[in-house]
Amino acid sequence: MMKIIKPIQVATAGEALIDLILNSDGRLQPCLGGAVYNLTRALARQGVETLYLNPLSKDRFGRQLAAGLSVDCVHLAVPEPVSQVTSLAVVGVDAQGHPDYSFYREGVADRATSAHAMTKACEDADALSLVCTGALALSPDDADTYLPWLVSQRHAGRTVVIDANLRPSVMPNLDLYRRHVMTALQFADVIKVSDEDLECLALPGANATERALHLLKNSRASLVALTRGGEGASLLTRHGQVFNAREIDAVAVVDTVGAGDCFLAGLVVAMLENALATDWGAEAVSAALAKELLCNAIASASLNVMRQGCVPPTRGEVKARVLASPFEFSAT
Repeated sequence: MMKIIKPIQVATAGEALIDLILNSDGRLQPCLGGAVYNLTRALARQGVETLYLNPLSKDRFGRQLAAGLSVDCVHLAVPEPVSQVTSLAVVGVDAQGHPDYSFYREGVADRATSAHAMTKACEDADALSLVCTGALALSPDDADTYLPWLVSQRHAGRTVVIDANLRPSVMPNLDLYRRHVMTALQFADVIKVSDEDLECLALPGANATERALHLLKNSRASLVALTRGGEGASLLTRHGQVFNAREIDAVAVVDTVGAGDCFLAGLVVAMLENALATDWGAEAVSAALAKELLCNAIASASLNVMRQGCVPPTRGEVKARVLASPFEFSAT
């Protein structure tokens, strides 16, 4: 029987690396990671046909990363491994479960690509409707790779989703980094940002909502998704609506590694299920639909933080949590 291959829905571009988790006894525990890699797996586990655009190494870690994507049925734009080594990140987790990172990213596999290669891979995916990037892909050093690719995706009419997910501790020139991130965000239809990201960008505003509104007004995006950790999340639309949601019951947090990546996956899945237009948010939207997007995203993140490391939930798990968990929701 001929195998039926489903069309690609989403393409992801950015880092795939090994997180070396610093344990309390001083040992380093290797885990598959990288924000975009985590997002890619999280999308695929929720049933989205996902294409990962960056190369992976032929070294042992690269083979493990490739195997992780294969298990989750992710499609590889570069199926043959490359000679460059795998990116590494040393991760320490504080008493509140928040991670801090040190990256080793010179001459690595996931950076061994070009705007042309990624654009061509997207052109070959006929049904592709949405692309995602962010995190370390927003480094000024990789501007020649990602900015032309983002331009091509805007011109192709695909929805562009960018997760700011800033890494200021590894950027030698913070002012240049901020300016470059703001440049890259000009190509986004949807921006995902945390309250900590907004503080790092040094945007004006007395609180996270005001800073997110400033970001929205100074970009081309139609929608900003703002996360606040345990305080929940918000959707802010270009039309001027603000929606807030959080789980009422406390979540038993093990660690927060990959929480934002799983949040974004839950949001994107709900966007795809509702076939939202690229400019959704430019005009008035229904509160019920905004709540559906937020609850799916929050539930996806909550399930992940209840596990050690990034272990994205399935679509069934997310739907079950949305039904079982009470949410507080407001619209202004």
